[in-house]
Amino acid sequence: MDAINTGPVDVVFLRFPGNRFNGRILPALRDLVAADLIRVLDLLVVAKNAEGDLAVAELGQVAQELDVDVADLLDEIPGGWLDRDDAEEVAPHLDPETTLALLAIENLWAIPFVDAVRDAGGELVDQARVGAELVAEIRAAAEEV
Repeated sequence: MDAINTGPVDVVFLRFPGNRFNGRILPALRDLVAADLIRVLDLLVVAKNAEGDLAVAELGQVAQELDVDVADLLDEIPGGWLDRDDAEEVAPHLDPETTLALLAIENLWAIPFVDAVRDAGGELVDQARVGAELVAEIRAAAEEV
């Protein structure tokens, strides 16, 4: 990936208490890819059982186990962004009987804007993500004013 035509990359952590990861997020992920909003760079599923044992699987393994067809997504995912070391790093923070999906995505929608900033002689200095729950709280508070 070169600096030009590259969008910002996010690593998203999705928790599924009770080890309830069932693959239902995959069609929504597929829709985002089809709309050219994101590129999935890697997806790793980390599950901890009641005894604290860790299971780590990539999307292809999980999809096969859940009998979910993700062949079109698998063809486009380069992988190599997330690995067992990442799973081991998050494992101490994962409650027993919980699954965590780690998702590395490139934000394709941002590429034209980032290119325009570069063309204008600007550069990205930093960025921060505000979670949806906090955004909802802020909007609710603003409506009360």
